[in-house]
Amino acid sequence: MIEHRPFTKLGGANHGWLDAKHHFSFAEYYDPERINWAALRVWNDDTIQPNTGFPPHPHADMEIITYVRDGAITHQDSLGNKGRTVAGDVQVMSAGTGIHHSEYNLESEITRIFQIWIIPNQHGHPPSWDTKSFPKEERSGKFVLLASGIEGDKDALPLHADARVLGATLKTGETTEYQIGNGYYAYLVLAKGKVEVNGVVLNTRDGAAIHDEDTIQITAIEEAELVLVETFPV
Repeated sequence: MIEHRPFTKLGGANHGWLDAKHHFSFAEYYDPERINWAALRVWNDDTIQPNTGFPPHPHADMEIITYVRDGAITHQDSLGNKGRTVAGDVQVMSAGTGIHHSEYNLESEITRIFQIWIIPNQHGHPPSWDTKSFPKEERSGKFVLLASGIEGDKDALPLHADARVLGATLKTGETTEYQIGNGYYAYLVLAKGKVEVNGVVLNTRDGAAIHDEDTIQITAIEEAELVLVETFPV
C-alpha cells in the first residue's frame, strides 16, 4: 500500500518569517487520519526567512531530526551545544528527560528544512545533540543511512527509536530499490525532483506513506533528492 500525499494538500501555516507545511497533525493543524505513521509523529516542511528562527523552547521524550535542504540552520541548547548544519547534512536532538534549544537561520538566504519527530522506544535517557555531514555524492544512486536506532547500523547519527532515516539522490532515468524491514512502516518525501515509486508518481515535496510493500523501486523521472524514514509501530 502506497498512499500519495501531495504537497498541495498538506496542512500548514504561514507566519511570515516561517512558512510551514505539515505532513501530520501539528500545532493548529489537525487531521484525525494523520496523527502519526507508526513511530513517525511529525514531518514538517519549513521555509525560514533570513535572520529569523525559533527562539529557545523546551522538548522532552522525542527524537528530533533536521534535514537541511537549502541554506543552513544554527542550533544552540541548554547542554552547551552549538553548531551549524548546512544543506544536505543532518542534525539529531534526542530530547530525553528534557532540553531547551533554539534554531535560527543566521544566513542571508532562505533556509529550507525537513524537521522529523520520531517517538522514542524508551523514556528517561539523557538528552543529547549531534550533527554530521553526508556528502551527496556518497548517496548517489542508493539510500545511505543518516540516523538510526537499529542495532548493527553503523556510520549514522544515533537515535533512541526503532527507526532509520535515509537519504538518496538519483539522476534522471536512474532506478534504485529499498527493502523495507518486516513489520516496518516507511514514509518517503522528495526534497526535489520527480520520481515513480512502485507505479505511483511523486513530485517535489510530496509524501508517500508506505506499508505492506516488501520492496520499493524508485525511478527518477527528473533528477531527485529523497528522504526516507522507516519506523516500527509504537
